[in-house]
Amino acid sequence: MKLHHFDGELSSVARLFLSLSVTVIALASFLGAAGAVMGNMFLLKLHPYLFFIGFGNLAILILNRYLTAAIYPELKIDPSKQLRYIYAVLLSLVMITVAVSMDLPLLKAMTGLLLMIVVAGPLREIFTTLSIPKIWNEVSVRYYIFDVLFLLVANLGLFTLGLKEAFPDQKIIPFFVTQSSYFLGSSFPLSISVMGFLYTYAWSRSSKRELAKRLFSIWFYIFVGGVLLFLIVILAEYYLGMMLISHFLLFGVMGLLGSFAIYLYNFFHNKFHHPALAFLLSGLALLFATSGYGIMNIFFLKGIHFGTVPPLRFDRMWIYHSHTHAALLGWITFSFIGMIYIVIPSIVRSNSLETLRSATALSALLGEPVMNKAFKQLTVMLLSATAILLGFFLDNNLLLGVAGFCYGCSVYYLSFNLQHEMK
Repeated sequence: MKLHHFDGELSSVARLFLSLSVTVIALASFLGAAGAVMGNMFLLKLHPYLFFIGFGNLAILILNRYLTAAIYPELKIDPSKQLRYIYAVLLSLVMITVAVSMDLPLLKAMTGLLLMIVVAGPLREIFTTLSIPKIWNEVSVRYYIFDVLFLLVANLGLFTLGLKEAFPDQKIIPFFVTQSSYFLGSSFPLSISVMGFLYTYAWSRSSKRELAKRLFSIWFYIFVGGVLLFLIVILAEYYLGMMLISHFLLFGVMGLLGSFAIYLYNFFHNKFHHPALAFLLSGLALLFATSGYGIMNIFFLKGIHFGTVPPLRFDRMWIYHSHTHAALLGWITFSFIGMIYIVIPSIVRSNSLETLRSATALSALLGEPVMNKAFKQLTVMLLSATAILLGFFLDNNLLLGVAGFCYGCSVYYLSFNLQHEMK
């Protein structure tokens, strides 16, 4: 990772984002694997913070902004400002590491406050540049901008979590501010961006684009509204509501997975085998697994108050861990790697967002050797992710460690595979 010799170019920030993103995800995987093998609680506690704070904020502050600005050019991108965002995220990673290692909850709160200030900048730019009607007119932009709002709320959750841990006897902070709710809230911003990307670079370019626009507009209300309502019924401990909403969202994911599989079949048959789309399909498959584990989680949650530690009985905690890791290592990471395989080469090749705005965004930008290696990377990641889920079921820490290490290596391989394309 080279943080020096910054030339102020858009492509330089894109390269840096790629390098830092894969490093953060791989590091979180390595620490989680090491923590499982050694039984080290510090590593086990730290690695999800690194993922959410590092990759979560980088993805929304940098990649999400590229996608939004590709649709609305008036949202100009200032590479120097983006570089400052990256430095702020790196500082946040140092702060959270010290906070967790030395048990300094106020430092954790300061980390959340810093990230809130950072996210408030691009959020202000968006709403002072684009009108609400203009935002609502473009389906994918709704997804992208709601992600920035959700990220602000997630960072607020980190801030309040630190305060609650520092002053546990104070009743001002609500009971639902817990570590689990922070991780849950932090996963939603990333999820919503992927939905917007799928619409922008897949269905909106299909022959039935008008139908796709209506369906994705409806899915926006179902997905975002369902997530918000789901949080409410969890806090209210309304068991039937949790079951109904989770099943409803599961059926939506099934429809999305099936329709994308058909789209992918037609794309591969008529054009070429695009590894990025295969990563996105794998991500949707693991979102289906995430939803299934989530329903199992709710089933065994009955009678347990929200905020209880652990959230499930010890003999059922494998379900909880499988649910969270299928979402993070599966749905989110697989999908964003697919997005990176499209977005970053497009920007680096032209040093602009023009390719992303054009009909050639899904063209064969990558060389044949790179695409073949991407499919091999996908295979290793799928096997590793499956082994991790199996490791939770079998309660086998050695399997978790080996699979987690292989997964981290396969994610980091993204930098090497795209290195030739970045020249």
